[in-house]
Amino acid sequence: MSVKKKPLVVVTRKLPDSIETRMRELFDARLNLDDTPMTPEQIADAVRTADVLVPTVTDMISEVILKDPECKLRMIANFGNGVDNIDVTAAHARGITVTNTPKVLTEDTADMTMALILAVPRRLIEGSTILTEGKNWEGWSPTWMLGHRIGGKRLGIVGMGRIGQAVARRARAFGLQIHYHNRRPVAPKIAEELGATYWESLDQMLARMDIISVNCPHTPATYHLLSARRLKLIRKDAYIVNTARGGVIDEDTLIKLIEAGDIGGAGLDVYEHEPAINPKLVRLARAGKVTLLPHMGSATIEGRVEMGEKVIINIRTFLDNHKPPDRVLPSML
Repeated sequence: MSVKKKPLVVVTRKLPDSIETRMRELFDARLNLDDTPMTPEQIADAVRTADVLVPTVTDMISEVILKDPECKLRMIANFGNGVDNIDVTAAHARGITVTNTPKVLTEDTADMTMALILAVPRRLIEGSTILTEGKNWEGWSPTWMLGHRIGGKRLGIVGMGRIGQAVARRARAFGLQIHYHNRRPVAPKIAEELGATYWESLDQMLARMDIISVNCPHTPATYHLLSARRLKLIRKDAYIVNTARGGVIDEDTLIKLIEAGDIGGAGLDVYEHEPAINPKLVRLARAGKVTLLPHMGSATIEGRVEMGEKVIINIRTFLDNHKPPDRVLPSML
């Protein structure tokens, strides 16, 4: 009696142990145990051999790779919510199913966004380094290390999807006034719950906010959505928090405006050219003008395990000849 051959699943990065163990049980899983990022050449080789590729946000699955005549991929099960690392149109044209892992990272990312909203005006990182880097602290003073209160300030959310709404719920509990720009208004019930004011014009909203939170997906339409022109609309005492994607903001212009004192500051978890970080941002961080984190927005054990479970469900559903629950089509982007 012949044994049915398991599909070959190539995983580009190290995943939680429980997820990797389950993948080994279900598939012929080729894992990346030392977590060394795969080169473009290694990814190109993988698509020639694998039935399913499991990439992450750091792996670029380009049209060139997918148009390889020897490509035998049937599915790309992305370990991540966004799919800006994948040419979904090229995959669809080739008959390759693409899935992602939505919804499981909403609360974690919103928590980190709120942390940055608090950290920048209250100068948390500056205060911490006074104690941890051997600087002289002479004790409490009524006029030293003064920040800004956030209660009563206007928060402008760019992108009012699941994460934007979760940020709004947290921010409202801290007494912030909620404003937002989106492709379309949220349902009246949600707007009422959040006390949220809709701005059809992003320009008009940016010019009136104390804090701006970027929570939209990175798509061709949102690349440099906060362009040089729009960044110049922002008030001098306002600041920006970005836990979405670095490419949504014109980073060079943001740096110049903060350096010149034309924007109050920023809290950034993502960068336009990551993992490379502009040295000017580092200098601004040392000067207390920005707070920088290394793309930690979704970095919780629970979140990573739930992402892996979604990847497995998508793959198994696809291999059972059913529509995966998290399929991504070009028309959805």
